[in-house]
Amino acid sequence: MDTPSTSYTVPARLLHWTMAGLLLAMIPAGFMMVLPGLDKSVQNALFIFHKNTGVLLLVLAIVRIAYRLRRPAPPLPDHIPAWQARAARASHLALYLLMIIMPLAGYIRVKAGGFPIETLDAMGFPSLVARSDTIAGVAKGVHYFGAFAITALVIVHILASVYHGIIKRDGGFSRIWPPVVRHRR
Repeated sequence: MDTPSTSYTVPARLLHWTMAGLLLAMIPAGFMMVLPGLDKSVQNALFIFHKNTGVLLLVLAIVRIAYRLRRPAPPLPDHIPAWQARAARASHLALYLLMIIMPLAGYIRVKAGGFPIETLDAMGFPSLVARSDTIAGVAKGVHYFGAFAITALVIVHILASVYHGIIKRDGGFSRIWPPVVRHRR
């Protein structure tokens, strides 16, 4: 089902699954941390997790994009319909854009709002954004609407994976299968 020419490399798979796990934790944390009436200690823990994991995801996204530019994705199997190939390319491009836009908007919102990003602050990383309620508000709006967009794209991505991996069993999912898990061929 998958051959070296159609499978992703081990580094690409590791980056994919590491980022997938972090994103799947970030999305609910992001929505939960702004719930009214949430216990303040839980809310603070979620904010700290979300901000600092966002920084990590930005770094990983940059590494992943750099790796992808150096090592393009393997071709899709020939039996994948053209419309699905176009949809896959478009959704992957949108995910890559949002994996950069979301942490940048979050960073700008936090720093322009005068809030800390604990890991960066502990490392002595200077703020790259001036304190501004206007800039913080715009970034907050981008981050807010981006959260719904990335959530929808992640859901579509998961559904497409389930479709190709479980329903069709056409080799589409096995191309990116986690490298630490053995699978049947």
